[in-house]
Amino acid sequence: VQLQASGGGSVQTGGSLKLSCVASGDHLDAYAYGWFRQAPGKEREGVSCIESRDETTYYPESVKGRFTISRDSAINTVYLQMDMLKPEDSADYFCAAYWGCRYSNDDIAEGRGYWGQGTLVTVSS
Repeated sequence: VQLQASGGGSVQTGGSLKLSCVASGDHLDAYAYGWFRQAPGKEREGVSCIESRDETTYYPESVKGRFTISRDSAINTVYLQMDMLKPEDSADYFCAAYWGCRYSNDDIAEGRGYWGQGTLVTVSS
């Protein structure tokens, strides 16, 4: 599985961005898809996930109500709509295809999924 993320950029506080992740490969419908972010000097953290079976979505409290993950299976694309952005949202954002939303970024690193490359989001105050 290969993942190509795009859509990062620079915005002011309160602005919006929409990230896209195009997946290619086999059995794409079998994976959950998620977005993670990593700021300089910090660990990578998950910010959203969508399950493959029923498209249940998950968000941490830090982004709940501001970020929305969605999926268009017809074009193998996952989106992350980010609204009301804050400076603390600034980070490299990565998409991932993995075994299920209960798995962590460590699990992905151990082979239970795939990473795309990052796309940089910068939110200025």
